Amino acid sequence: MGRIELQHVEKWFGDLQVIKGIDLAIEDGEFVVFVGPSGCGKSTLLRMIGGLEETSRGSLLIDGRDVTADPPAKRGLTMVFQSYALYPHMTVRENMGFSLKTAGRPKAEIEAKVAEAARILKLESYLDRRPKALSGGQRQRVAIGRSIVRDPTAFLFDEPLSNLDAALRVEMRYEITKLHRSLKRTMIYVTHDQTEAMTLADRIVVLEYGRIAQVGTPRELYEAPNNLFVAQFIGSPKMNVIPCRAESGHYELAGGRGGAFAGARPASQLGIRPEHIVLGEAGSGVCDGLVDVIEYLGADTFVIIDAGPLGQMTCRVTGDTAARLGERVGLAFEGPVHFFDEAGLAVSHE
Repeated sequence: MGRIELQHVEKWFGDLQVIKGIDLAIEDGEFVVFVGPSGCGKSTLLRMIGGLEETSRGSLLIDGRDVTADPPAKRGLTMVFQSYALYPHMTVRENMGFSLKTAGRPKAEIEAKVAEAARILKLESYLDRRPKALSGGQRQRVAIGRSIVRDPTAFLFDEPLSNLDAALRVEMRYEITKLHRSLKRTMIYVTHDQTEAMTLADRIVVLEYGRIAQVGTPRELYEAPNNLFVAQFIGSPKMNVIPCRAESGHYELAGGRGGAFAGARPASQLGIRPEHIVLGEAGSGVCDGLVDVIEYLGADTFVIIDAGPLGQMTCRVTGDTAARLGERVGLAFEGPVHFFDEAGLAVSHE
């Protein structure tokens, strides 16, 4: 079992409160990712779960047992850090089995668990190498293998892929996904990388200045954000947000046109994802703008539009685009449109 529950958890450093009353339940076998901007408290919250930071107020329960005051060794958790922290003078085999050796476990048990972890992580042919003879991705797999042999209740990952290059990050995301599917253990993962969060998580916890802004599946957060912060944090390029006046069944853009509005209360801001904007001739769609920047990425092209009083807007086009720099184009909204009130709270998703 690996159910983890946080009950109104707070963390204070002197007079500074960095975790501001977190209530969260993580189910057994679930893969949960903490995301948020730098300084939002995601790593601090993970370290509190692991027992590396004291909990100032509130309670932490693992499988119904209050472990708030327990040291890390008694929580049954294991942590994988950004730094591999491997012993350079030991082989892969010795690094992976070291924690079991220091715990006085039988040699046969250590060998069996190391062999099983090596099989899962495809490290069998590297067991007699030392860390300096491994690539970054292989070292990270060894660090994960060191955690696997301990047979933990849950795995805690603190930005484990941030030291790897882009290709290795993709490879390791795939490996971690397979590992979760194979082990069926609870995993909590901290990252600032949206791609990691969206591809790995069963649920994502978005943190904003020590509070939970929203919890949901990747699809829920992308398609129905609760507030403006989540709407613009999840998604790359981020959601376009422009001023509008929306009430009584209709919305109107500043300096532009409008459309139908189904919200129950007035809205002052409209959000539209880049892939839901279609470029056409000037005068078509809901507003016009000048093509300011074109970013060709192969499979996609990002067209950045200067829409005058509406500000800068980004359009995502599949493949190449016929638009040219300095050209005046019309922007049509073809897809979900999101509305937010003055406080930044979602009014509707249409």
